[in-house]
Amino acid sequence: MITFLVSAISIATVLLFGCVGEIITEKAGHLNLGIPGIMCMGTAGGCLGTSLYMGIANGNPSWLLLVLFSLVFSVIFAAATGAIYALLTVSLRCNQNITGLAITIFGAGATDFLMSFVDRTHFDAAGKLISSPLPFAKNLGWFGEIFLGHGVFVYIAIAVALACTFVLNKTRVGLHLRAVGESPATADAAGINVTAYKYVAILVGSGIAGLGGFYYIMDYIKGSWENASIIEAFGWLAIALVIFVLWKPHLGILGALLFGGCYIVAFVLANVTSTQKEIIKMLPYVITIVVLIVTSIFDDKENQPPASLGLPYFREDR
Repeated sequence: MITFLVSAISIATVLLFGCVGEIITEKAGHLNLGIPGIMCMGTAGGCLGTSLYMGIANGNPSWLLLVLFSLVFSVIFAAATGAIYALLTVSLRCNQNITGLAITIFGAGATDFLMSFVDRTHFDAAGKLISSPLPFAKNLGWFGEIFLGHGVFVYIAIAVALACTFVLNKTRVGLHLRAVGESPATADAAGINVTAYKYVAILVGSGIAGLGGFYYIMDYIKGSWENASIIEAFGWLAIALVIFVLWKPHLGILGALLFGGCYIVAFVLANVTSTQKEIIKMLPYVITIVVLIVTSIFDDKENQPPASLGLPYFREDR
């Protein structure tokens, strides 16, 4: 059970980064189906930063500098990909769904291309360093192993989710962002710079989502690149998680843990056939559909997506 919970938390971190990033983007009224590709690009950026720093460190890396290098590069690459989506959907008013799908295809392909030039010699050492648990975790038994026996990115993901909840619900910036997502025309009339809020939300959301893919490579599978293609699948699962947690980042912590548990439970159950494993892995999507049906029946405004989600804003029509 302890091993299961530790693995569930690790997978949940991948989903939580993607979920929170997509929530911020959707709060601005943009449905970004490019999150899977953006997570792939965040992976490429983080791995490039890791490779560059490990080469500079020359066999004596600093844990702090390694984390900072990889985090910054991952965010930059993911945000740059998000900027392409923002340019197309905000400034050029392209269809958000088609643009998002194109970004996913582009991100996955570009990641494979970029990683062919990245030196992965030091990935094993970097992965062990980044995934190292808190130093006092081993002295606290099962409690330390479950709650403190993770790499720093697990706690960064939780902190980001809580910080986003605070900003969205308790600050003027969050109020303006939610206004842009609900009614951009009304927000514009009130003097809010709709275009700026949309751009910033998409870039910040993309940067956060990109960390999920990098975390999977460098922490969960300790620097291996053999199973990197699954990052795109996690991106789609993160988008489904947004609906499940009703666009609330703090609920994303529990929702990601549930989705992560559903994803890996098939691998820890004995005497389960391959067909049964695939059926079990479908549980998060089935749960999401049930949540959609329930929220539609009760029609509670607080549990609905932003009113202008997916709709382009034409200021000339105001």
